[in-house]
Amino acid sequence: MVAYRRFGLMVIRPADHGIFASSAGGGGAGSAEGGFFGGGVVSGTLKDMVDKFAFSDDSRTTLGTALSAATKGLSAMANSGTAGYFAGGNTGSAVSTVDKYVFSTAPRTTLGTGLSAATQQLAAMADSGTAGYTGGGYAASEVSTVDKFDFSDDSRTTLGTGLSSARYQLGAMANSGTAGYFAGGHTGTPVNTIDKFDFSDDSSSILGTGLSYNTQWNAGMANSGTAGYFGGGVYGVTKLDTVDKYDFSDDSRSTLSTGLSAATQMLGAMANSGTAGYFGGGTTGRPVDTVDKFAFSDDGRTTLGTGLSVAREFLAGMANSGSL
Repeated sequence: MVAYRRFGLMVIRPADHGIFASSAGGGGAGSAEGGFFGGGVVSGTLKDMVDKFAFSDDSRTTLGTALSAATKGLSAMANSGTAGYFAGGNTGSAVSTVDKYVFSTAPRTTLGTGLSAATQQLAAMADSGTAGYTGGGYAASEVSTVDKFDFSDDSRTTLGTGLSSARYQLGAMANSGTAGYFAGGHTGTPVNTIDKFDFSDDSSSILGTGLSYNTQWNAGMANSGTAGYFGGGVYGVTKLDTVDKYDFSDDSRSTLSTGLSAATQMLGAMANSGTAGYFGGGTTGRPVDTVDKFAFSDDGRTTLGTGLSVAREFLAGMANSGSL
């Protein structure tokens, strides 16, 4: 591994069935469990595709219904077993759009109520079954805003207490049912701060142990009930392969001996909670299609033989792991 490392974004749960066909084409979101990587950019060209990875065999399909617009710098979260959401980003300028994918029937809808402001380079996480949260990002400047979406009706409120500092290019993940975490980002300089939001009352605190490096453009995912992971990003000008692991029992941090397969920033992440987490895409100096898989049983890393349908950076990930 390189001298520095990094981290990443999102949460969910086990899956042992899923059906996939071709590696591209008309697949829908479908009812089978799987993870989704959406949006991004390659050489200035924005992308609208959403790739789905079936958790049963890690095969990839590209959804027939793409995002409502080609978008970079977006965020993603999921109400596992029900629907996933891609929020905000840049389609040429910052947007407040929230696209919703219903897992059982596949169609995409765009919420009538989007983010409270057009925002890019933000992060998102979810308390599955209850609500999803988008945090931070860049509007006219860095923001500390945290928007909450009630999964019962997709209504939006904005928390009275936002992030501890206005920042963008951060990552997020969640211990569903307990708490969510926003980590790192850029406030003018990169930071290692992790803000924790208690789902019982949406109160926030700052972890005594932050990221192992001041990091921006990281991503996060989680094995809900056990541990969360932040991976990749950039420290100054040094891209990171670091994966930091947080034990949900006490929020203690360890750094995995096996990091990402390459130092990468601007990546996405998602997880099959109870089984494995995935970091996908990003840039190592050029956009990549790599998807690294970390088995939660021993944190061992493998790299999928089939990566993203298109190498891209500035993307986001979320997952359907069934009921959490």
